Amino acid sequence: MTRNWLMAVLLLVCLMGGCGRLRFAPGEAQKQNAYLHHRTVVAAAEQTRQEDGSEVLQTLMERANRQSEAMLAYYGLPEEIPPAKGIEEILSAPNEQLTQQARAEALSRPDPFDVADHVLELGIALAGMLGGVCGTRVVGGLKTARQKTRALQEIVQGNELFKQKNPLAVEDFKEAQSVQSENTRRLVVEMK
Repeated sequence: MTRNWLMAVLLLVCLMGGCGRLRFAPGEAQKQNAYLHHRTVVAAAEQTRQEDGSEVLQTLMERANRQSEAMLAYYGLPEEIPPAKGIEEILSAPNEQLTQQARAEALSRPDPFDVADHVLELGIALAGMLGGVCGTRVVGGLKTARQKTRALQEIVQGNELFKQKNPLAVEDFKEAQSVQSENTRRLVVEMK
């Protein structure tokens, strides 16, 4: 039974880490960038009207404004509103740096090993609350799964470091790994 629990937890970890859907909630930089985006669209729409832009361009800017409002509503207002009263402030260097920071945060994904560790910690805490023989067995299985997840993380990181430091051996490395079962290869790829 413990082995089944262990396999279920490892499968859950792989799904959470490899599905690409796990994201952190928007941070302050992302919220500030959403606010800046909205202010940029509003300023661009206003500038288009002032410069007597074509009707199509004005319609596009109105649509972009409504879309931007929806994004801002999703992200939420930041705690600290960045300076964006006029075009000069919107185009300032600090706001460009903020946009770059928000982009970097948006592209980052949680480390699947950290996620797995937190899930296993939660499982251990919940099993500990159950108590009794079943709870003790589950805690033991989850601790074993946690140790195996950490060991797998070390193996994957070591393999990646080896390939970086020995580029000429990469093909030999891949050939040696080709004897692994399909399930093992898929798990390792998902963990990367």
